Amino acid sequence: MAVNLAAPHALLSPASSTTLQLQHNPICRLPSCFRFLPAKFTKNPICAVNRANASTASTVAASAGKEVSLPPLEVREIDGKCRKWVWKGYAVNYFVYPQIDGDVAGVSPPLLLVHGFGASIAHWRRNIPTLAQGRTAYAIDLIGFGGSDKPAGFQYTMEIWAQLILDFLDEIVRRPTVLLGNSVGSLACVIAAAAESSECKSLVCGLVLLNCAGGMNNKAIVDDWRIKLLLPLLWFFDFLLKQRGIASYLFERVRQRDNLRNVLLSVYGNKESVDEDLVEIIRKPALDEGALDAFVSIVTGPPGPNPVQLIPNITLPVLVLWGDRDPFTPINGPVGKYFSSLPGQLPNVNLFLLEGVGHCPHDDRPDLVHEKLLPWLANITGA
Repeated sequence: MAVNLAAPHALLSPASSTTLQLQHNPICRLPSCFRFLPAKFTKNPICAVNRANASTASTVAASAGKEVSLPPLEVREIDGKCRKWVWKGYAVNYFVYPQIDGDVAGVSPPLLLVHGFGASIAHWRRNIPTLAQGRTAYAIDLIGFGGSDKPAGFQYTMEIWAQLILDFLDEIVRRPTVLLGNSVGSLACVIAAAAESSECKSLVCGLVLLNCAGGMNNKAIVDDWRIKLLLPLLWFFDFLLKQRGIASYLFERVRQRDNLRNVLLSVYGNKESVDEDLVEIIRKPALDEGALDAFVSIVTGPPGPNPVQLIPNITLPVLVLWGDRDPFTPINGPVGKYFSSLPGQLPNVNLFLLEGVGHCPHDDRPDLVHEKLLPWLANITGA
């Protein structure tokens, strides 16, 4: 039996989703990491975008120079200290750092880190210690990913992930929080922040977006001539994915170590960041029961709300960091162009383009992300 969760907020109802123009046309249904035609990298200057210094920074400039870059956590340490939260009958995996009992650590607003497609909590291993100086950092595995449940027949949508985030803030964090997401995790944070703002609540006090996705599976992106040319092939591919034997064969190929490594190398600017730990972070959850069903549902499902309609309604401080070597959501693509235009239109939005960085800036070049993120966080209050 198919499982679908009713969202309590109208914005989070799949039936009311606002998507990009021509959303119902069957276009690219693959998540970003399985698109056939990576976009060309751009070297052209972009108006209203601050280009980040690409030099390695061992010491991060922060509010009073007190926060410095710290060594990453070990994956086994994260795995061994994760906690479980039961959400609507499903087990959701999350991590808190520093490990605390009772009151949260620090006086600054806490952070909630939300991973992208195929990733999990450990994808933030290079960020959590540095970001948790003076504040509590939470990281969550969205349902269908990482150590969270992957229920059979579950219908994955952006709205469900956004509701999961809001309920986590309400039940677990219980303080105004800065949301920080990558790729599809960024979009889930945008949807959550927009829904929360419309209800005049105070669960979210800031928003950080790292190479934000335009939809759950990019099929909302239609103004790319390459996608238009491939429409017949993509329709056929969507049909094939719904044949379990074929989907199982394709998924088995996708999750092989060498294939995963090659995909990661193609989307990381800093190739040294693609280590064996990273390959296993992506591969291990893909071996779980229910991972194939999650993959097919996400790839073939609706794209959900998109940031173009939601961002103007968010008055919270927003920081956008964008790797300029991203082949999935390039800065000169539809979504990238929209975000690059925002600093000149919305006073609450700051954007920095990170040179030589790919689709996952926080793991690709954590030093550059921390260099821009920590001073911004120092100015965010939970009031």
